[in-house]
Amino acid sequence: MPFAFFSALAQRPALRLPVIVLLTGMTTGCGMSSLTSGLGSSLFGGSTPAASSDNVNAEQLLTAAKSGDPSVLGPTGAVDAQPGCPKIVTATRDNNLTIYEPGKVGDGMAVMHRGEITKTARECILEGNKVVVKYGFSGRVLLGPKGQSGAITFPVNVAVTDSKREKVATDKLTVDTTVAVENPIGYFSAVRIITFEVPEGARAGEFEVNLSFERNTPNAG
Repeated sequence: MPFAFFSALAQRPALRLPVIVLLTGMTTGCGMSSLTSGLGSSLFGGSTPAASSDNVNAEQLLTAAKSGDPSVLGPTGAVDAQPGCPKIVTATRDNNLTIYEPGKVGDGMAVMHRGEITKTARECILEGNKVVVKYGFSGRVLLGPKGQSGAITFPVNVAVTDSKREKVATDKLTVDTTVAVENPIGYFSAVRIITFEVPEGARAGEFEVNLSFERNTPNAG
C-alpha cells in the first residue's frame, strides 16, 4: 500500500486542505513518519515541531483530504512504530521561503509568493550497514500582494546527517506549481530515494533526513 500511496502523491497535486493565507507570521514545522519493515505501511507527519513524535497514518490523511477537515491531521499521540529509521526533519526556518520584489526583501507589501513544505513521509529498508530511504513531501505556494500568474519553481536541498549533524549524503531537486491571481494557491509534491551507509557502532535511527528550501535564491527572505 505505501508504494501505491507514494505513487499517488507523485502523480497528483498535494492534498488541498483549508488554509488561511497570511503573508507574514506564518510558522510551520517538520513532519515525521514511521519506519516500515520491507517498506510496509507508512505514517504521514503533519506540520509539527522537529521534536514532536505525533504521526498520522495514510488512511487518516486521505480522509482529511476528502473531508476537508484539518482536525484529522492534529496530534494523535502516536509514536514512531519502528524508530530505527531516520526521521524527516524540516526546521521552522527551512520549511518556508518567501520571494520579494527586487530590492524589497522583508517588505510585507512587496511579497511575490511564498513556498511552504507542509507534509512529509518516509519509508526505509535496512540492508546490513546500508540504508535506503524513500521519502516524500508536499506543500503549497501562496501568492503575495505583488504576485503574478504563472509557473513557480522552488529549489529544495536534502541532506542526511549523522548523530553529530555532519552530512553523509545530499540531494537537490526542484518543485513546481502554477498559480493565478484568481487562484492564488498552488500545490506541489515530490518522492525521492536517498541511500547512505551507517558506520560500525552507529544506528540508522541516529540519522536524519533534512529538507530545506534553498535560501540562496534571488530576492528570498
